[in-house]
Amino acid sequence: MRQAPSPSSGSSITLEDVARAAGVSRATVSRVINGIRNVDPAIQETVRQAIATTGYVPNHAARSLVTRRTGTVALVVSGAGGEGADAPFPSQVFNDPFFGRVVGGIVSFLRPRGIHPILMFAETAEMHAQVLTHLRHGNADGALLVSTHAEDPLPRLLVEAHVPAVLFARPAEPIPITYVDVDHRAGARLAADHLVARGRHRVATISGPLDVPAGQSRLTGFRDAMAVHGHPYIPCAEGGFTHHSGETAMERLLAEHPDLDGLFVANDLMAQGALLALRHHGRRVPEDVAVVGFDDSSAATACRPPLTTIRHPVEDMAAEMARLLLAHVEQPRRLPSSVIFDPVLVTRESA
Repeated sequence: MRQAPSPSSGSSITLEDVARAAGVSRATVSRVINGIRNVDPAIQETVRQAIATTGYVPNHAARSLVTRRTGTVALVVSGAGGEGADAPFPSQVFNDPFFGRVVGGIVSFLRPRGIHPILMFAETAEMHAQVLTHLRHGNADGALLVSTHAEDPLPRLLVEAHVPAVLFARPAEPIPITYVDVDHRAGARLAADHLVARGRHRVATISGPLDVPAGQSRLTGFRDAMAVHGHPYIPCAEGGFTHHSGETAMERLLAEHPDLDGLFVANDLMAQGALLALRHHGRRVPEDVAVVGFDDSSAATACRPPLTTIRHPVEDMAAEMARLLLAHVEQPRRLPSSVIFDPVLVTRESA
């Protein structure tokens, strides 16, 4: 390998300099920088080392003229400030460990590829229009969308605008958009099986919001599984996927069913609130009431006792979102697809 130009020499480092340092052609360096896949991984690594050694900085403006790509994607959080939220939008987003896990999974996939997410919030119709304008003007290569309410129009608007987009969770209405999700019903079945195996017979549940597909699926899956075990009626109090709503729902259930001995809560934040209400009423967990949550977020390990829960592989799902979006950017005619992840029971001390 020839001596690389010194990045401190003041000379302008070019593609040719990087090619000489890596011992490859200028075209190969260009393919690596532009993310074209038909380059051997070992050669890609050699080129990246040469870029680091030479201090070469790609001309992104020129690159975007050739590839028509910006090297950025929009991470859009839409609808999180809906009715019943415990905190103002976007404070609710930052207070929920779920969103941090989504960001972590996306960044872990995109950063090694030199692609950066831009965080955008879309709570109102005006914000929806701003997101669409931003994307239509080519300011990002596509959108990774986290939509939290069934009536959110943004998924359909992105489809109609022909913007490359991937949605976290199945859309509430049938539209041709790529999405990733977890098998919510299977996760709820795992919770039911576990509570029955622990000898619990007076079981109730705190559901998520029932205008959201995940809330509906977790409730339906749990009730169906309990029916298979011979329990035809499962009392339910609806929550809002927040700590406060879980505490309030638990108060309602205890008032109506004071002898309950098992509880499935549709996410860990609500379970944390439910545990607080149980403690306030002198109910021991798991001796008096066994509790199972859903998500396996940081809230589960912060609970006292630590929460038995259903693992929702959010980081892996978010990384898959990013992979699918880049595939759509590279292949604009690619058909929509879905990827469904399997849940796993994580046993701790609450059940």
